[in-house]
Amino acid sequence: MAGQADRTRLEQLVKAKRLTTSEFVLVFQRTSAEIAEQTHTPKAAVSWSTARRWIKGEIGLPTPISCRVLEQMFKEYGVTAEDLFGPPLADWTPSTPVQVPPQELVAPWRPVPGIREDIEEMTTMAAAESAAFGEFAEQSNVGPHTLEQFHADLQRIVNVYPNRPVYPAFVELRSLRDRVFRKLEGRQPPKLTRDLYLVAGTVCAVLANASFDLGSIDAAQTQARTAFLCGELAQHNGLRGWVRGLQALIAYWDDRFTDAVEFAEQGWQFAPEADTARVRLASVEARARARMRDASGTEEALARADWARGHVQGEDQPGGMMAFPIGKQAYSAANARLWLGGDRNYAIAETLADESLQLYLEDPPEQRRLGEMSLARLDLAVARLLQRDLDGAAEQIEAVLETGGQRRVESVGRRLRQISTALERPHFQTSALAIGLRDRIKDSPVGSAQALPPGAAS
Repeated sequence: MAGQADRTRLEQLVKAKRLTTSEFVLVFQRTSAEIAEQTHTPKAAVSWSTARRWIKGEIGLPTPISCRVLEQMFKEYGVTAEDLFGPPLADWTPSTPVQVPPQELVAPWRPVPGIREDIEEMTTMAAAESAAFGEFAEQSNVGPHTLEQFHADLQRIVNVYPNRPVYPAFVELRSLRDRVFRKLEGRQPPKLTRDLYLVAGTVCAVLANASFDLGSIDAAQTQARTAFLCGELAQHNGLRGWVRGLQALIAYWDDRFTDAVEFAEQGWQFAPEADTARVRLASVEARARARMRDASGTEEALARADWARGHVQGEDQPGGMMAFPIGKQAYSAANARLWLGGDRNYAIAETLADESLQLYLEDPPEQRRLGEMSLARLDLAVARLLQRDLDGAAEQIEAVLETGGQRRVESVGRRLRQISTALERPHFQTSALAIGLRDRIKDSPVGSAQALPPGAAS
């Protein structure tokens, strides 16, 4: 240890006594035996590696018995155990080096009469060290009740998310995320750590979705990356696939269609435990390929979405906004058909969008997914516009403008702006109904997402 800066007061005093780590262990054992004999208490024990970590300051205070032994070993300096494990004294040098008598540095387990006692001492010391580690490993800052509460809070939020304003949900999600992160910074058994990472990843995934709904794509992408990392640490395919699907959807709405396809293909590698993550992945991929005018790729992705639907093994967990219901699959397919173009695809798209809308309308009003229902209505409107049915399109657009303000989301605003552009085409320019719809869209708050308050996406 000579020549190296002291890290603890203990290291400083070990140097003062000119002890090696092995000699320190021997003195500790003899001092412990003396105290045990005088007080009729159990002996403390320390291994070479633990002693080394004490000296280097890598671990905190040991057991009370060990603290008493250490204070006895260095009693001439008048130090407490807290002093020994604290920082060294600045510019300190002992006036006279304190030598430990040579007889105290003789190994107590050398082969001499009484060796049986020495073996017992060594095995007892090893057992004490293992017991100490067991106490350390058993510590946990999380129990079943805490995890159950986290799951319950998350379940409630994802259930109400689709039909309530986004920002209040965002604030609540952020608070839940912070609570889970604080637990992960503590100590818990590996099984509970995996469970916490699953909860944390799911919360970050929903935060990513909320950030996107609020119009902040960069924040959404950051939240999604963190969510995917948590899914990796939890080794949960459903979460990893869901996050890749969200990243694909964000890229799609950001007009990065090649990236969207790549994210969807990456997510497909993760066969979900039970849920609809693969249905969602293939559906988003179909929409992106349609925007790329890849007709065969779109048809293959749509067929894969149907295949995945038939192979769903159970209910989505936690469900709610993270589930991908048939209605959502139908309007996604309708959207892909619209972008592929052609009379046949327009007719199929109208049928699919109307089917999706009817499925959403079957839900009780308080449970309707307002954003998704609005997108289904708008795809139905586009399908009718492309078939020159302006009256039928106007009916759906007006319904979105009337109810969409209850839950403003970025994707609905973008779809409305696309429709407004379509209404400027030559065959609509002289229509009073088309002009009125364009003005309604322009003046409606639904056409732009609610602003994200400063710092909300941190």
